[in-house]
Amino acid sequence: MDSSHTSVRLRASVAALMRATGQTQSDLALALGVDQTQVSRRQTGRAAWTLDDCDRLAAHFGIGVLDLLTGPERACARLPRTGRRGRGKGVPA
Repeated sequence: MDSSHTSVRLRASVAALMRATGQTQSDLALALGVDQTQVSRRQTGRAAWTLDDCDRLAAHFGIGVLDLLTGPERACARLPRTGRRGRGKGVPA
């Protein structure tokens, strides 16, 4: 698996999960123990999400790491119903 494709897929998953849960970059930063600028840099591809970040992201959203890395559709499909705050475009019901 090409690491650049994995990075793009991970960023897409995080963005979709944030939309599905109604979270902002600031919300996610608080949950992960980083600042909003670090989340922004990771989401724009200027910095990489680390393996530890993937573990924390998956735990935060209540999904498996592999679901997070597989892509936004699977990540959102695995999102616990209680974690959803609303439906964003392309987010499964």
